[in-house]
Amino acid sequence: MFGRFSLTLAVALATAPLHAEEMQQQVDAAFEAVATAVAEAGLDPVISIDHARLASAAGIEMPASRVQIFSDPDLDSAILSAEIRSGLDLPFRVLSYDGAGALAVMTTDAAFLMARHGLASSDALEGWDARLDAVLTPVNESATTAPVGTLSRDYGIIELASPYGLAESIQRLKDAILAQGDTIWFGEHDFRARAEARGITLPGATLLLFGGPAPGGVAMAEFLSIGLDAFCQKLFVYEREDGSVFVLFNGIAALSELHYGRSDKPHAALDARLAQTFSEALTRQ
Repeated sequence: MFGRFSLTLAVALATAPLHAEEMQQQVDAAFEAVATAVAEAGLDPVISIDHARLASAAGIEMPASRVQIFSDPDLDSAILSAEIRSGLDLPFRVLSYDGAGALAVMTTDAAFLMARHGLASSDALEGWDARLDAVLTPVNESATTAPVGTLSRDYGIIELASPYGLAESIQRLKDAILAQGDTIWFGEHDFRARAEARGITLPGATLLLFGGPAPGGVAMAEFLSIGLDAFCQKLFVYEREDGSVFVLFNGIAALSELHYGRSDKPHAALDARLAQTFSEALTRQ
């Protein structure tokens, strides 16, 4: 995957580490090249986030990093039909960032989905990788995939049960997120609605997207590749067959251990804060 040579991205990669301004230019160019490929492939943009510039506006300096999230509703629906919990790692996302002074691009491939969610090989997962291959053609010299070497089923997933129905759970969680003074609301992605538009039946499944530029910038500063799943934190709210509602989100410390073999105090602090915030939001009063 990502092996074809491409001249589409007209950016010369220096052999020595680049200065911050030059690195930001390369990250921006890679981001725009992927965004163009997403549009040309007919995929649906969901959201894009400029980690470094948002962090800077909040008074935190960090290396260049930008993530884009986009969707193929047919593939999402097929994968969710096999395992609804996989929605935590959907839809597509591509991170362009400063990889120690050289442009780096990272994405999540089918192997990651299979390892973390116990999925078997399928046409949908093959389609997932094929879509990524096409989108990453402009930057394939720099593209890698999220590590799977130590990944196991449910690795790093924090799960909470909700005593409420889907709609009320989502509203309570959204209210709790918006009440955080240092947090930005990026939006929500309703997988079931998109599936129904294609005649596919799914349980309730909604992804809530938000982030804290200041705490996120601190957490990512030396761990940039976790920006694939952090800073734009993903809160996945879903229904089981019996109608019970559960909430999944990523443990930042676990992601850091997966990517770098280590974590830092801000990661554990963020995990504790998120768990407390969401637990309180879902507590019956």
